[in-house]
Amino acid sequence: MKRSLPVAVALAIAAALAAQGPPTLPPVPFPPQNPITAQKAVLGKILYWDEQLSSSDTVACGSCHIPRAGGAAAVFATHPGLDGVAPSPDDIRGSSGVVHMDANGHYTSQAPFGLSVQVTGRAAQSAITSQYSPLQFWDGRAGAALVDPLTNQTVIQGGASLEVQSLGPILNSVEMAHEGRTWAEVTAKLAASRPLALATNLPGDVATALAGNPSYGDLFQRAFGDAAITPVRIAMAIATYERTLVANQTPWDAFAAGNPGALTPQQQQGMMIFGQSGCAACHRPPFFTDHSFRNIGIRPVQEDSGRQAITNQPGDAGRFKVPSLRNVGLKTNFMHQGRFTTLQQVIDYYGGVGQRFGPNLDPAFLAVRLPQQQRAALDDFVRNALTDPRVTQGLPPFDRPTLRSERPGAIRLGQASAGSGGQVPALIDVQPAYPGALEFRIGLRNALGGAAAMLAVSPLQGSYPLPVPIGVDLGAAILEFASTSGSGAGNGVATWIWGLPNLSSLNGLPIFAQGFVLDPGSNTMGIAATRVSRLVVGG
Repeated sequence: MKRSLPVAVALAIAAALAAQGPPTLPPVPFPPQNPITAQKAVLGKILYWDEQLSSSDTVACGSCHIPRAGGAAAVFATHPGLDGVAPSPDDIRGSSGVVHMDANGHYTSQAPFGLSVQVTGRAAQSAITSQYSPLQFWDGRAGAALVDPLTNQTVIQGGASLEVQSLGPILNSVEMAHEGRTWAEVTAKLAASRPLALATNLPGDVATALAGNPSYGDLFQRAFGDAAITPVRIAMAIATYERTLVANQTPWDAFAAGNPGALTPQQQQGMMIFGQSGCAACHRPPFFTDHSFRNIGIRPVQEDSGRQAITNQPGDAGRFKVPSLRNVGLKTNFMHQGRFTTLQQVIDYYGGVGQRFGPNLDPAFLAVRLPQQQRAALDDFVRNALTDPRVTQGLPPFDRPTLRSERPGAIRLGQASAGSGGQVPALIDVQPAYPGALEFRIGLRNALGGAAAMLAVSPLQGSYPLPVPIGVDLGAAILEFASTSGSGAGNGVATWIWGLPNLSSLNGLPIFAQGFVLDPGSNTMGIAATRVSRLVVGG
């Protein structure tokens, strides 16, 4: 039977591991220009989880940073990597973003994803462990100084990497935006939107803040003293919320504070291995990272130069930020390109399993020694002793609403009919319909280019004795017309955009949509048709 380490020895190990800093996490630093307040934190929480912050109403900041996934993405998609081919060794397990849109909000094909949802070129890092880091993103490109994007004036001189990071995805045409999105568009949309209109199961603090149906202007008034909505204030609010996500109630924190029973005997053994093997050289307690950038040879530098792209220093080639190991046991996606899917695979890699790509491998990484017989105890320590149960259970401050994108989307019904070249047109129906939507968007893809197209939107299904498979009631339908862009079979695209009335009576209303294309190559009366998409307003 394994025995627990003697209390004195166990506590000595904890003290040695914590020698690089305080035994538990210190107070969260913040720039003096952005002090932490409850009103600002809850505004940041609302913004962080509001999918309306994206151009398509489909992506929130929190979409890629789910607490139960360790503060990173919970669902992954494949980016084909540099070679543009999937599957292949350079594939990236990234986060889903938006279907590409041009500056007018019209769907446009964009390589390598075409008209499918785009995927980020790196895996999302944990937001929960970001409060203490001086630089954000895998390559550290979000630095310490916050510059107002409207005036180009420096608003915060230092300590604002969270503020800087928060602004990037909102204008990124892969993650949250259409091409050329401006801050004027973002702030105008927020001013006209009902906060968290798409979310359900609101946390208690959010529900309290939204009692009485305040506008975003009202929420900014509470947080900043007036109702002006600006990118700097958006950044300050989101960063303030992120600074509340302190996961400092792990078993290791209790152990380091003097409770030897907080860790099991195997976890104590794993802690000793963690200190002796070389892991702690880069993953230093209490942060379980040293915030440095290192190359551990996951993939060739030619695929992603990492930190070097920011500094232009040859020595930074292939270096990426050392992530914190806090709550890493909840993750299923590891390293900057998501190469590993289990913590055991990560530990095995450090133990020498798998190919390591040079050059410029970090000496501290090469010095790690992890014999096979030590890996189970190390896994137990990292997986369980460093996980805050509040994160696992979604308890405050790690509680969150349910996103609209996490609920069922459009259902496709009936049959379609092919057009030229045997290409079958289809609708792009990823955007939710809800009362007050400023831009409800439906697209048509895979159609004949340069052809006349029609979209029929009806509250009723229908059926007609014709070769064309019509599945909506045309008598009750709104008919919208367009000409498809592009040329040739399967290359035609069209987009229809409306605003929806802000009427609660619309909630629950079914919408049946179907697209039709005048296509001489179709054998159904020269009309190619999509399947019917059934959406529910506010559903």
